[in-house]
Amino acid sequence: MALWRIRATVDDRPGYLSVLTASLALRGVNILTVQVHTTEVGAVDDFLVDAPDSLTEADLRAAVERGRGRDCWVARSEARGLADEPTRALGLAGRLVRDPEAAGATLRTLLGADAVTWRPIPASAPGGVGGTTMLLTDPAGGAYELRRREPTFTPAEYARAQALVELAATVGRRDTDRVVLVLPDGAEVSVRTASVDDVPAVRELHAGCSERSRQRRYLSGAADPSPARLRRLLEPARGLTLLATAGSGGAAEPVVAMANLVGEGDEAEAALLVRDDWQRRGLGSALLRRLVGHADRAGYAAVLLHVQAENTPMLRTLRRLDRPAALERDGGVLTAAVPLAPAERVGVPAAREPRAVRPAWTGRDTAAGLPAQRPG
Repeated sequence: MALWRIRATVDDRPGYLSVLTASLALRGVNILTVQVHTTEVGAVDDFLVDAPDSLTEADLRAAVERGRGRDCWVARSEARGLADEPTRALGLAGRLVRDPEAAGATLRTLLGADAVTWRPIPASAPGGVGGTTMLLTDPAGGAYELRRREPTFTPAEYARAQALVELAATVGRRDTDRVVLVLPDGAEVSVRTASVDDVPAVRELHAGCSERSRQRRYLSGAADPSPARLRRLLEPARGLTLLATAGSGGAAEPVVAMANLVGEGDEAEAALLVRDDWQRRGLGSALLRRLVGHADRAGYAAVLLHVQAENTPMLRTLRRLDRPAALERDGGVLTAAVPLAPAERVGVPAAREPRAVRPAWTGRDTAAGLPAQRPG
């Protein structure tokens, strides 16, 4: 006996699957597992079978066609194909939890793809299936393109693969950009991605900031966001929120700065809130640089910042990016647009840029939130 994988499309009507299985049974084929993938053109049935050694690929294909199956694909299988598919998927998910950078290899294993390529496409590009090509949107930015010669991909396979990509992004976001920065004055701060569990600490950050600092952050009277708004801000749908804590980042150490990136279309808005006693120490520049780097990797075309015209420290921080920025004035507010398309990038003097030490993991990051609110 030999193991084979058979995939065929069958009309999604009562009794049609039994006709196909009967045709296989007449030739001594034992069906070990079956998965049904619903599609617009019918049910795609995926069998793992044990067939007599005398049967060839052509024999199995003929049996399927006699059983009213079409678009048939047949290939030899191995003993590992006997693994339960949900169990196999859970095993791969566990692998991603341990190593989110293994997303490409995990997708190749899950779908038997011939090629898996990550592409920095715009964040708004849709994913989907097109025959032997699959495009999976990476919440961290870009997309994975999968190709295999046969069989064609199904919507069910797409859903499984997209779930694994999103898992990898979620795990990656947990540890992304977790570093310790050494500021020019020798002070250390730990930078990490925020979560909704940080609401109490971020409320304390707001309480520890002067009214002027809060107004510069939000550009309006909403200087003390509600807990509900902070939750949306800390775990945004598209973009990133970073928190800086004093020292090595222990649970008891206070949050001294928050940096938000919000994606909308092909642009992202950035905003900073730094506690007054931590301002003018290079922390804002370091956080803004990390936000712009994330937006660049995620495929955004530009980063926007809304700054009060009298906010000289923030304008100075913007200049330290050493990237060209177009300024547009609307009353007392300046909107700076920093393009992210390939351009000349001048190195920042070492004395200005804090050093990052002891990086935990530097993969791509994800999500989005609520930036500074325009007045009115």
